[in-house]
Amino acid sequence: MEQSTDSSFWQKPAIRFLYDNVYGLLRTLRPRQWIKNGFVFMALLFDQKLTNGPLLLRTTAAFILFCMVSSTVYIINDLADIEKDKLHPKKRRRALPSGQLKPWFAILSAVGILAVCVPLSFWLDLYFGVIVLVYFLLNLAYSFALKHVVIVDVMVVAACYLLRVAAGVVMAEAERFSPWLYLCTIFLALFLIIGKRRNELILLAGDANTHRPILEEYTLPLLDEMNHLVTTGAVIAYSLYTFSAENLPRNNSMMLTIPFVIYGLFRYQYLIYARGEGGAPEMLLYRDRPLLLTVVLWGIAIVLIMYVFN
Repeated sequence: MEQSTDSSFWQKPAIRFLYDNVYGLLRTLRPRQWIKNGFVFMALLFDQKLTNGPLLLRTTAAFILFCMVSSTVYIINDLADIEKDKLHPKKRRRALPSGQLKPWFAILSAVGILAVCVPLSFWLDLYFGVIVLVYFLLNLAYSFALKHVVIVDVMVVAACYLLRVAAGVVMAEAERFSPWLYLCTIFLALFLIIGKRRNELILLAGDANTHRPILEEYTLPLLDEMNHLVTTGAVIAYSLYTFSAENLPRNNSMMLTIPFVIYGLFRYQYLIYARGEGGAPEMLLYRDRPLLLTVVLWGIAIVLIMYVFN
């Protein structure tokens, strides 16, 4: 009897409607992609302030706010592409195109999140609030216009990664954050985005321009050339950082981390070219153990060199 009563409770139309939409909203917020917002911690790590409690707390608050604002961007993107996503082999299972999440519920949720998070960002720090607002407006422009402009589309997404790093610099009150790390961020972001475009072009084949019109402007040879360029740029920029940043050990021991970076980039290229993956960069990090282990070991090496042996 108790099981029957509990089951009938969840079958009530109002309860079922609320459950479906809340669960659908959580799916649309893409919590698995919040790892991208980890870039706000870069300044705290590389400016040797990771052990500063108040700054760590401020940066963590910035991370949470970025997660919520970036999630509203996902909601807006899904609302804008709902009809195209219904035709996509994978995206049609998302909450909005599948009908699990009602558009009006998604709109109210996005407005509510922004109404709370944007003022909080300005309260936390004026410059941080400006960066968050620029990030949101740039994503808005991307969703409705810039994603249809060849080359500009990938550069805008890369700029959003750069804004995360800049936000971290503000919150960590960074004083010795090397400009080379900004370049590393740009090249790494472009590397991931180009790999994603390549995967989409292969996955969707002849229907690519139907699902994402801008893909019609790209070819595999073009994307491969772009990939080679940004990979080279990333290695050079990071290598220059390891022996030119002012707050690094004078014995240039940071150069010992270069092999981790090279292997990580090569491993990702292997996953793109040999295994045909790369459509969801954040998921590859979770799934591919060698790649995850490389990132963990690189992080440990950074901490040891900068915080223990420096």
